[in-house]
Amino acid sequence: MKTCLAYLAFDLGAESGRAVLGRLRNDRIELQEIYRFSNGPVRVGDSLYWDVLRLWNEMTRGLSLAVREVGHSLVSLGVDTWGVDFGLLDIHDRLIGNPFHYRDRRTEGMPDSVSKQIPLAKVYQQTGIQPMAINSLYQLLAMAIEDSPQLAAARTFLNMPDLLNFWFSGVKASEYTIATTTQCYCPSNQNWAWDLLRSTEIPPYIFGHIVPPGAELGKIRPGIAEESGSASLNIIAVASHDTQAAIAAIPVETEDYIYLSSGTWSLMGIEVEKPLITEKSRALGFSNEGGYGGKFCLLKNITGLWLLQECRREWASAGWDYTYEDLTHMAASAASFRSFIVPTDAVFLSPGKMTNRIQTYCRSTDQPIPEQPAEFVRCILESLALEYRHCTEQICELTGRTLPVIHVIGGGAKNELLNQFTANASGRRVISGPAEATALGNILVQSITSGELRSLAEARSLSSHSTETHEFTPCDTTLWDQAYERSLHWRN
Repeated sequence: MKTCLAYLAFDLGAESGRAVLGRLRNDRIELQEIYRFSNGPVRVGDSLYWDVLRLWNEMTRGLSLAVREVGHSLVSLGVDTWGVDFGLLDIHDRLIGNPFHYRDRRTEGMPDSVSKQIPLAKVYQQTGIQPMAINSLYQLLAMAIEDSPQLAAARTFLNMPDLLNFWFSGVKASEYTIATTTQCYCPSNQNWAWDLLRSTEIPPYIFGHIVPPGAELGKIRPGIAEESGSASLNIIAVASHDTQAAIAAIPVETEDYIYLSSGTWSLMGIEVEKPLITEKSRALGFSNEGGYGGKFCLLKNITGLWLLQECRREWASAGWDYTYEDLTHMAASAASFRSFIVPTDAVFLSPGKMTNRIQTYCRSTDQPIPEQPAEFVRCILESLALEYRHCTEQICELTGRTLPVIHVIGGGAKNELLNQFTANASGRRVISGPAEATALGNILVQSITSGELRSLAEARSLSSHSTETHEFTPCDTTLWDQAYERSLHWRN
């Protein structure tokens, strides 16, 4: 393998964005965070938006810093972020307004409202995606219902990584993994869900060409190259959905595992050769999202560490500036199995007043009400572990497989208490790491595109040599079994 090439990953997460350099040296991949910047949504009036122009400015600064660090050995860059959100371009390819953030409340109740015209079972049959109000489909339908002038003027729909790729390269394209999150894509046709879109008021002509993950979009725009000091840099449509980028970096050599991408959202599932779209998978709440290398991911979206992030933000506003390590340490010594929530309940989706929502939930289910931060955190972590068990049992039921290992990747992989709880609750071995899976996967895909790596298998082997993992074995399973049985009483 060559050792001189460098790749730049822009990884935009729920709390921050990062510019990360990756270089292959001595059969290992080395990551270096060059620049970090905030990535919170902006509220104006009653609406929640992406702060996209500031983010673009931060990204171009990150590019300049990367060029300063590695010079012309930087050969490409790729962008990843979460799914569903998008920007709309007009006839002149200019952005129409600020892109909405998926936690904006304008889509509340949209799936039920739309089901009166289009049965949700039909939507699922065409798309393989579980109806959620945050999906691009329902964001677009909300715009259509309110006769949005932005939608009327739109000529191009681009998910957020695709929009940023366009600004870097001048090429408009929809990357496959991020397109499949929209609920506007039909896996059986391997194209946009044209029949579904034509049955709505969403203009089908806004959806453009879909490219596979790892596609070369073109060279960086000359003006950006000049400003940043970069050479003729390639813009790569990596696995632009951050979950799929992370999955590409899982250090495994077997398929006998469940992955858990643990962060703001917990995405839990398995890789499959073809989508599983049945009435049972729909009833259990599973989606089929496209992955790298032609695979699909049968997965469930679970509200994850968002619960803890919102509580921490609330406490910081009150003057209690706890670190995540502080909170986890406090939770470890708190009373166990006192109260639980169901993280997937819609009441926990929107920002703000998370402690009040948890207390209200516990009060309505006749459980002890958390009061102190340690009690809230213990409730959240135990509830997540129980939710992971529930999802694990459903995956095994759908596939008929045993799947003895849960592999945790992403930021949540660093939470040892949650990892141990997950092992205890599920009765399975839990392997955690890498925590930097998303940026790592982004760079690995670029390395495959450049020819420095030959395949996904080689990339995952390199990941296993380059990253540290930890193993957690189940204990106290009888107590966790009892807690799980308690939690089932109010799950549905």
